[in-house]
Formats: sequence, structure tokens, C-alpha cells
Amino acid sequence: MEGVWIVSCILTLSCIVTVDSVKQYGLALEKSILFYNAQRSGKLPANNPISWRGDSALNDCVVGGWYDAGDHIKFGLPASFATTALLWSLVRQVLKFRIFKDGYQRAGQLDQMYDMIKWPLDYFLSAWRSSRNELTVQVADGTDHNFWGRAEDMVMARPCQVINTSIRGSDVAAGTAAALAAGSIVFKEKGDTVYANQLLSAAQSLYTYAKTYSDKDELCEAGMWLYKATNTAQYLTDARTFAERYAAWAYSWEDKQLACHQLLYEATRENQYRNLVVTYFNSWLPGGSVRYTPCGLAWRHLWGANGYAGSSAFVALVAAESGIDSTRYRKWAAEQVNYILGDNHHSGGCYSYMVGYGSKYPQQPHHAGASCPDRPASCGWAQYSSPSPNPQVLHGALVGGPDIDDDYVDLRSDYVQNEVSISYNSGLHGALAGLLHLQASSMLPATSNLCPCNQ
Repeated sequence: MEGVWIVSCILTLSCIVTVDSVKQYGLALEKSILFYNAQRSGKLPANNPISWRGDSALNDCVVGGWYDAGDHIKFGLPASFATTALLWSLVRQVLKFRIFKDGYQRAGQLDQMYDMIKWPLDYFLSAWRSSRNELTVQVADGTDHNFWGRAEDMVMARPCQVINTSIRGSDVAAGTAAALAAGSIVFKEKGDTVYANQLLSAAQSLYTYAKTYSDKDELCEAGMWLYKATNTAQYLTDARTFAERYAAWAYSWEDKQLACHQLLYEATRENQYRNLVVTYFNSWLPGGSVRYTPCGLAWRHLWGANGYAGSSAFVALVAAESGIDSTRYRKWAAEQVNYILGDNHHSGGCYSYMVGYGSKYPQQPHHAGASCPDRPASCGWAQYSSPSPNPQVLHGALVGGPDIDDDYVDLRSDYVQNEVSISYNSGLHGALAGLLHLQASSMLPATSNLCPCNQ
């Protein structure tokens, strides 16, 4: 890590510290990709980079996809949100706006990203049966939480939940359509037109199903990604209709409005959408309604504090690319990422909330598989309660994070502060690619983190 320090102290010994702190964003991005690979379900490929993971859940009603968090349930809404956000960071030169593909190239992770992101897309293709208007939206249920151990050792029933013409769920259908449409753009740019067309066809038919049972913010986002993929005006018209007229609370699997407003602004350049994005970030940046920890994390909620901050940082970088308050948004986004990667005072400072990054990071993330020793040793609830670090390092996982006072306890059984999930990582992942893009463009901003790491 590099740092340039300028310190101005007065006789009272209080100091104003300005720091240009640059983290190893490329290394963090590489580790985040590894986290998603650790979440894979199904028959793993020969190039599986996670030595302690093997084939699992081969008898699921739909095989493959990602386990949602530290358990072994596969949820459609968080998975489609994470996939869409991750793909958004990879799209390049769409409707005149550059996003962050060059960030992956700078990190040497472009091929790894393509390989990683294809996994959930393949799963969504299998989950959608267009001839029956049926989408599998969840595999396994709450009884999964009665099991603590390796995914490879599961023997319990894993029930399937579907939506169709009788059991409706336009939100998850539209969210999945958005992911498929975004994927079609990415793989068309990659040159894999056959796969891109397959993704687009599935996205269009799934969108048609979802539109029948309207859910506004999900359909707005899906419409915008289909508009990007096809340039068909009707999708843009639909998105306008489905867009909410108030600013979002957060960018998460439960709320896609910020993405809807940003994508609409990129496509139309209309102030009504720009103003909604600006209103959102006015509430998130210092002086707004979102509270801050003493060391400067924008703290929206105890459950997933780091995830909310990372997701907002990502969209701030996207908004900056479209010309919205670029200097301020980029600086703020970099400071949020820097906090997460070590610019905080926990455990004496320089503490990374990303597992495996830096010299100090969580040793007990709430993750069943990572808590298990190497085979053939057994694994069960004794490992859940063990005071020892997880035997497996869950590289790249972002834990939930601190409370409003910057306090954090690294304890496996605390599934609020130590939960990991595919949705938590997705925004931070995109923000890392965005900061690498700024580095590649010689536009990385100087930062002023309140608790800078001096290592």
C-alpha cells in the first residue's frame, strides 16, 4: 500500500490529516472472484480453484448456481441481484458510457471473471422453463439451518420452490431477466454470440412472463437491460412506466430503484432521473440522513453494513462515469472501499473486513464449509462452536461489518456481523473494478479517510 501524508498540527496537539491511500484493489478483486467460486453448487469444473470444495447437491431440482451465504440455500432474488450487479461492472461502451471492463484487465482477472459469472447464468437458463412459464426460484428451505457442515456431505431433503402462472412472483422473474439480459451484452462483447443469443432469448421470454404480474422496480431494471441489449424502444417505454418517482433507500437485492434511475438517466439524459440519483447520494454522502461510524463508514443498517456501503460506492462510481458530481462521488466511493479494506481502527487499525486481504481480517466468518477441517475429518456443530479460526480461508468474502460505533466482534456464531453472502460482495466487487478503471485512466482520487492505515 502506498500513502502520502500531509499533517498540519497545532499547539493543542490536534491534527488534520489528509491521506492519499491506495489499497491493492486488484488483489481484492481477485479474492472476491475466489469467494464466488467457493459458493458454487453442483458439479465443479476441472479448473476449480478452491481446494476444499467439491461436487455438491447433484440431486437438486436445478443443479448448479451459488449458495447464498454461509448456509446451503439457493435463493433467486439475491442471486439475480448479485449477478446483475457483477455484470454491470463488466459491461463496456454501452450507450456511450464506459464502465469498468478495463479494471478487470488491469487486475489480470478478465478471464477469471468471465468464468465466474457464467456459473449463475447457466443456472438461470436451467431454472427457466419457458414452455411451461415456470421458474425455479429457491432450492432448499429453513430446515437447511439444522445442518452445519460441508455442502458435499448434505443428505437432507432440498425442496424446490417455483413460480408459474398459478404461483406468481414477478419480482424474482424480472430480476432474473435483468441478469440474463446483462449477461447477453457481456458475452456478445466477448464474442460468444451463440451463448449471448441464448441468454437474450431467455431474458425476453422471462420478461414477458414477469410483465404479466407487474412489480415496478424489478421490471424497470429488467426493461433497461433489455433495452441496452436490443435497442428496442418498447423496453425503454416500459422502464419509464415502471420507474418509481422517489429516491431509493439503498441498492440491494430488496431495492433496485437506484439502478433503474441511473440506467434511465444514461439512456435519456433527463433531469427527472438524474435528480433521483442525486437525491439518493445526497442522503448517503456526509451531511445526509445516512449515519456514519467514527471512522467514516456510511452505515445504513446493522445487518450487512459493509454490503450496503459497498453497493452504494459502486453505483456512485457508475454515476460519476455519466457525469454526475464525478469528483465528489469518486472520492467518497474510494473512501468507503478503503474503510472496508483497512482504513479503520478495529483491532489496532488496518483491519480488513474482506477475508484473506491484508494481515488482519476475520478469522471466523459465519460459513459452514469454511469452518470444516480437511477431509476425512468429520464436521458438525462442534465446529460451529469452536473458538479456533476457520480451518479454510474463505478468500474474498465480505463480512457484515461493524456497528454504528465501529465495534465488531469476530465470532462465527454472530451471524449478523459475520454473515457473508453473494449479495454483500457484489457491490464492493464492482467498486473495486471501478477504482481499478480509475487507476488505469490516471483518475484515481486522493482520499481523506478518518482512520487511515499507515502500513
